[in-house]
Amino acid sequence: MSEDLKEGMSSLKKGIIGVAGTMAAAIGTYVTTQFNSILGIEEEGGGAATEIVVESNQQQSQSNNQSVIINIPEQKAAPTQTIIRETVKEVPAAQPAQPVVVEEPKETNAERMARLKKMREERNGGN
Repeated sequence: MSEDLKEGMSSLKKGIIGVAGTMAAAIGTYVTTQFNSILGIEEEGGGAATEIVVESNQQQSQSNNQSVIINIPEQKAAPTQTIIRETVKEVPAAQPAQPVVVEEPKETNAERMARLKKMREERNGGN
C-alpha cells in the first residue's frame, strides 16, 4: 500500500509542476504583451489583422461572382538617417630642410698609429 501512496504522490508532484510551468509561461506571455503595449512596440506584420475570405467550391458553382478579400497591412520603410560630421585634421607646418650631416669614417688602428708617430716626430724634431 505504501508503494501505491508513493506513486500517487509522485504523479501529484508531476501534475503540480506541470500546472506551475504552464502558469509561469502564461504569466510571462501576458507581462510581455503588456510591456510591449506600454512601449508601443508592434508585433511583426504591423499589428493589423490580415483577413482572407475565400468562397467554398459549392458557393463558387452556384454564383458567378468569386470574391477574395485580402487585407495586408501597409509596409512602412524604416527611417534612414544620414549623419555627416566635419572633422578637422591638424597637419604640422612644413619644416625647413635640415642639413645633411656626413660622418667621417672612423680611424682604424693602423691610421691612428701612423698619426701618433707623425705627431711625436714633429714634437721631437722641433726641439
